[in-house]
Amino acid sequence: MKLSILDRSRTRRGAPDSAALTGTIERAVYAEHLGFERFWVAEHHAVPGIASGSPPVLLAALGARTSRIRLGSGGVMLPNHQPLVVAEQFLILEAMYPGRIDLGVGRSLGFTKPVREALRRDRNAPDTFADDLDEVRSYLEGKGAVTARPQVATPPPMFVLATRRGLDFAAKAGLPVVVGGPILHGAGARIPELDRYRDSFVPSAAHRDPYVMISLEVMIAENDDRARELLLPEAWALAQSSRTGEFPPLESVADIRTQPWTPRLREQVDATIASSIHGDAEQVKVALDALSARTGADELLASTSTFDRDALFESDRLLSLLDV
Repeated sequence: MKLSILDRSRTRRGAPDSAALTGTIERAVYAEHLGFERFWVAEHHAVPGIASGSPPVLLAALGARTSRIRLGSGGVMLPNHQPLVVAEQFLILEAMYPGRIDLGVGRSLGFTKPVREALRRDRNAPDTFADDLDEVRSYLEGKGAVTARPQVATPPPMFVLATRRGLDFAAKAGLPVVVGGPILHGAGARIPELDRYRDSFVPSAAHRDPYVMISLEVMIAENDDRARELLLPEAWALAQSSRTGEFPPLESVADIRTQPWTPRLREQVDATIASSIHGDAEQVKVALDALSARTGADELLASTSTFDRDALFESDRLLSLLDV
């Protein structure tokens, strides 16, 4: 598998949000040095724990600091945007950094009702994702009702952040997919939804063959206990969000351990850590090889976060050395 990174610009307790963005830029520069295939950023609105609300703006900064690594969105949430505007933003990026830009698109709405209202999104509005997908692509390829500018020699490739239903959209449209979450953790030797995507894939001008990228947290440390400890801040934040409705900044392991733990909280934290791949380098390689066999994936998009930036960078370094 090719190896890539998704960085969500996670904020940290006690540090300004700007430090999260600076950290993303530093990590992208390091990822390029390590030889990763891609470095993607995310779109989250009004979330205390995430500083990245505008992938195109952040990608422009990343492009200025790197020279080879592919840069993209994981992803732009189409329900929040007009297709023409999305196409224009990524055509500008492609014109500035030719051959290095990816457009990953998803369909998630805002995390809370006030955020959805601020985005002018109604949870009960008709689902126009498939049509929006086609419209964005038509503008990128210069075939839309109007001509999106700037025109470029080769439009940036599109990827679909896919749920089970999204896999069907992507197959029909002839687009690569990014999959994560529960679909990767079911029982069985193979994942039937991915096999169905490949079997029903309709070749497109840009993509003659199906392409699957799998996304999950991958943490490598000196041993399994240390890797689990490094995963704790992200797992804790996720558990807190289910309790409070607000996804918080990362906290240090020491601070987390001083706080009260309910049985439900411990169960949620343990489940989140269990859904990741973690351990020393050899343990992670074995687990990734097994996941590769189950999914037939072409690429891994590691979405790892932790409070300790040095440990995160070391995990990235160790991951880059694996032959998977």
